[in-house]
Amino acid sequence: MTDKIPHLIAHGIRPVVVSAATGHQDTAIEHHQVWSWWPSALRFDLRHVLRLHVRSPYLRFVIKGVLQIVLLPLFFVEKILIPLDSQWSWFLAADRFGTRYIRRHRPQLIYSAAGPPAAHLAAFRLARRFGLPWMAEIYDPMVLKDDPQSWPRRRWKAWIESLICRHADIAIWFTPGALARARERHPQLGARGHLMYPGANPPDHAKRPYQKGSRFVLAHFGSFAATRNLAVVFEALRGLLSTQPAFRSVFRLRTYGGGWDRVSLAALQNFPYPEVVERLGRLEQDPVTGQSGRGRVREAMETTDCLLLLHGIEAPCPEYFPSKLYEYLWTQRPILGLVHHNPDLEAMLRHAGHRAVAAEDADAVRQALLDLLEQWRQDKLQDNGRASPYSTARAVQQMVDWVAALPARPPAPGLS
Repeated sequence: MTDKIPHLIAHGIRPVVVSAATGHQDTAIEHHQVWSWWPSALRFDLRHVLRLHVRSPYLRFVIKGVLQIVLLPLFFVEKILIPLDSQWSWFLAADRFGTRYIRRHRPQLIYSAAGPPAAHLAAFRLARRFGLPWMAEIYDPMVLKDDPQSWPRRRWKAWIESLICRHADIAIWFTPGALARARERHPQLGARGHLMYPGANPPDHAKRPYQKGSRFVLAHFGSFAATRNLAVVFEALRGLLSTQPAFRSVFRLRTYGGGWDRVSLAALQNFPYPEVVERLGRLEQDPVTGQSGRGRVREAMETTDCLLLLHGIEAPCPEYFPSKLYEYLWTQRPILGLVHHNPDLEAMLRHAGHRAVAAEDADAVRQALLDLLEQWRQDKLQDNGRASPYSTARAVQQMVDWVAALPARPPAPGLS
């Protein structure tokens, strides 16, 4: 959402953002942070706010302890009566704030862009009350065939999806599979359902040209999780480096970003060649040059030999693309994608000249790495010279066009 705002403004649109209390308040646009009311969400919000605004770990510990004692009885009552995700109640506060704001300022469109279903519920209620057009953007699939969550949470998300499919004037999904499954469940969605690749902004600096170095670097950027880990990569590397010992001195697996997950850490402990692994952590602003952390990440991506894209092995994967994909595509570097049951993602990678292998197939990963190493030895891993077609500006242009095509409607009765 943050990347879209400058492009919305460039179209003459004045965005007003209403979000949860977590995170920093934007000072460039009108941004209202609304606190949830019920204990589970309040607990969640307070933890994040304390982390942002209270520097002393001891003071944070004391404040959190007091709040836990105060909120714990109410928290248990809520979980017994309403066993939903912690953010379910945010729609109540957002609805109240939105009602006051809409009556005072009369916006022209309600746009809900979020993972938590509560944001879409608040948007539905406000759009219906004031007769405003509603555009809903669904980040992750809400209804999954093998959803491990509890029955109440599954039903909650399914109900929110049905509201979107029946009432949203524009409903946006990020992958062909997610849109197709939503249409299967709700045929009434029809032409109001749209596919949009969110893309990424192109680099704001001149691209640094790739040059082959003395070592082949396979680099991963971003976070890990128990279902999106390096276990199969280590299994593939074990087979490759044991049969091709000459590669041990030239191969490096390099990771940038937050901490490793428990599965990756366990796989590393059992990996016989730990010297090929480099954990570089987050790239922050350079105090000497002033280059931003994001700029340093882009530069590191542009100069690596091959970028590793982990899709994961969890239930949403058949209807989900990793957002890191769009940043990778702008680098013009080779990508090795470990894809889980998603033919659309495989097709996108291969159409762009990259590699896609099954995320669970260690032999396929090993063979792909062997091929890449042979290409690297022959200096055949040069930039592909292709600018990515998936940009944030293009995505925003699609949104603007869809809104412009909406039929005119009479003034909202709640605003008269």
